Amino acid sequence: MHVREPILHPVKTSDLRPTQITVGMHEVRAKRESWQAQKDKSEFLGRHMVPVILGPKQRPYVIDHHHMARALHDEGQRQILVSVIMDLHMLESDAFWVFLDHHGWCHPYDAKGVRRGFDDIPSRVSELVDDPYRSLAGELRKAGGFAKDATPFSEFLWADFLRRRIKRRVVDRDFDKALSTAMTLAKSTDARFLPGWCGPSA
Repeated sequence: MHVREPILHPVKTSDLRPTQITVGMHEVRAKRESWQAQKDKSEFLGRHMVPVILGPKQRPYVIDHHHMARALHDEGQRQILVSVIMDLHMLESDAFWVFLDHHGWCHPYDAKGVRRGFDDIPSRVSELVDDPYRSLAGELRKAGGFAKDATPFSEFLWADFLRRRIKRRVVDRDFDKALSTAMTLAKSTDARFLPGWCGPSA
């Protein structure tokens, strides 16, 4: 796959189409704070172009950096720079989504970790749903629980792992406790199949 030259003219943030259903709002809030702290916002945007695939009707579909896109939208940033990875505007909608799915470029799973239809993926970044386990996985990686990995949607795999082992009420009521438990789980051999595992060696 060859990355094309980025589109230098801005795209409306409201025009960005997600390729997943959920984000971790913990991470979105952190990115909003980071944006607020930026002195040179134009320079920041130039270094953080969002990768997209052009889909039906030439619409830009986000295949990474959903959290940043949502954060910038929530901050009122109306335009963003994108880098076009592939142009698939000639495909019909159903063929387009099947293609993305087979390449690991979409993640149609809801906040309970259940796979849904492609029609359930929001049409706007503002409609992305909070998955607290995705927040937990994001914080776990930042804390050194696992390494950043090139595997598509790797943090969602960790989120699903944690979802099956930590009760939702613990995540909602005591996030720090949930994170501590997640760190213990991340270092166990139960997690050795996950991308970026940093557990003890044999």
